[in-house]
Amino acid sequence: MTIIELKNKFIATKQYEPIDANELLDFARQLYLRNELPLSVYRHLVRDLEALGAYKPDDERIKQYSGSAE
Repeated sequence: MTIIELKNKFIATKQYEPIDANELLDFARQLYLRNELPLSVYRHLVRDLEALGAYKPDDERIKQYSGSAE
């Protein structure tokens, strides 16, 4: 599956266009967790989406903005 195919599946499922690559990354993760995407395809999509600027919520870029409140 390509990013274009993922985006088309997102639009068909949610009835709106994704706002950014993060939204597509979340959608790909949901598909993987529901066993609708094989691991190899999921990894490929994650790599491609991260190249477009997507990041996981536990990424260091998030931690730097959260401060030292932990």
